[in-house]
Amino acid sequence: MIKRGARPADKSSMARKRELDQRARIAEEAARIMCELGVGDFRLAKEKAAVSLGLTERRLLPRNTEIEDAVRARQRLFGGSRHAAHLRYLRQTALKAMQLFEAFQPRLVGPVLSGLATEHSGIKLHLFTDTLEDVDLFLGERGMPFDLTDKRLRTGAGDYRFYPVYRFVAGDVRIEATVFALKEIRQPPKSPIDGGPMRRANVREVEALLEADTDDALF
Repeated sequence: MIKRGARPADKSSMARKRELDQRARIAEEAARIMCELGVGDFRLAKEKAAVSLGLTERRLLPRNTEIEDAVRARQRLFGGSRHAAHLRYLRQTALKAMQLFEAFQPRLVGPVLSGLATEHSGIKLHLFTDTLEDVDLFLGERGMPFDLTDKRLRTGAGDYRFYPVYRFVAGDVRIEATVFALKEIRQPPKSPIDGGPMRRANVREVEALLEADTDDALF
């Protein structure tokens, strides 16, 4: 006797594949939104993508790491030498800013460090001091206008804290400098992408990145 129709296991496998395909579609659309529209928040990008595609079930939303992979794939496919040149320009600008803020032991973080910067990306730095007024004085003495706000970050211990953030412009690049206490230089906050310690790079590490970029351009 021939049994008709798919077995339950087959149906379950097909449903799982359909869900994975839909998650991938949302991740790809979120990557497009981040690259083309300049949306920097992963949660907002994935929610916009889901609404755009009519796939609003929470279980279909991709993880931030999936969107990060989709952004990287999109930049490889569409960015080419233009993306590489822009990333190098941002890293060069970041290095100059870090050299300027040497007294505050600056660290580069975010998409300029990871290589996922888009044409809309600014530079994100972490500065370290126990006296916030020193940053005010430093910027004021150099005639650098700035806005002061704050940002909520998850600490390595798992709790949430608000940190002061200075925003200013260097040439045509936006810079956002978040200020931490000196003791926190070895206690990075958690990454909003994968929940692990946020990756930070000091001046020497950024210089090494730029040297690697130059070497890659020669081949």
